[in-house]
Amino acid sequence: MFFAGLFAIYFTLRSTSPQLWAAQTEHLNIPYALVNTLILVFSSVTCQFGVFAAERLQPRSTGWKFSEWGMTRWFLVSYALGAIFVTGQIFEYATLVAEHVTLASDPYGSAFYLTTGFHAIHVTCGLIAFLLVIGRAYSVKNFGHKEATSAIVVSYYWHFVDVVWIGLFLVIYVLK
Repeated sequence: MFFAGLFAIYFTLRSTSPQLWAAQTEHLNIPYALVNTLILVFSSVTCQFGVFAAERLQPRSTGWKFSEWGMTRWFLVSYALGAIFVTGQIFEYATLVAEHVTLASDPYGSAFYLTTGFHAIHVTCGLIAFLLVIGRAYSVKNFGHKEATSAIVVSYYWHFVDVVWIGLFLVIYVLK
């Protein structure tokens, strides 16, 4: 619901200030944002492979082939990709601030940083959830359905965060 509100704010401000939007979107580095988006989307793929391993009740890897990877290895890859995404967002913010697009600069800056920043907070919470599920997998004697269910729930959250970002990417970077 909160993201729906952020989208509403973004579209309302955009419709009332089209010249501002045209000028400020010129500062966006779309190829960079696309690569960062693909990194996040790929993290959902690796997360799902972790779910498949959890459903097999295989928390740890039995070898180096992808088919032998356990849930923890897949989730660590997802964690790394998510961390790269957030780091990429930070670099994008630094670039935009250097170009005088800030939270307080104008309505565009406010809408941009509120929507993408709130999403980055959700991604960071997902990264913490990955670490908790990985830690739980190592702390239990027997990895069972309870632990597998935790991994599946975290994957639902991660996929949701991914889908929301695809929507944000399309609205902020693609829609002119």
